[in-house]
Amino acid sequence: MKDFFEAIASLFVDVLFAPMDALRALELESWTAANIVNWLFMTIGFVAFLYWMKELKKFNDNNEENRDPKAHSFLKPE
Repeated sequence: MKDFFEAIASLFVDVLFAPMDALRALELESWTAANIVNWLFMTIGFVAFLYWMKELKKFNDNNEENRDPKAHSFLKPE
């Protein structure tokens, strides 16, 4: 049983965490290169946010939303 848990530990430490170790070593050489994935995700999120705001403005300009307080069931007082 001990060998089983040591195999799991070895899998995580030697194989699955290897990319994290590589990023840690890369960070000492170039901070920007080590954080390129973070910047990529931030850029994707920012573009998605801008797209979502554009879509909301389009629906708002067309007056497609029913703004009556009783239009949505979760807004009705019980």
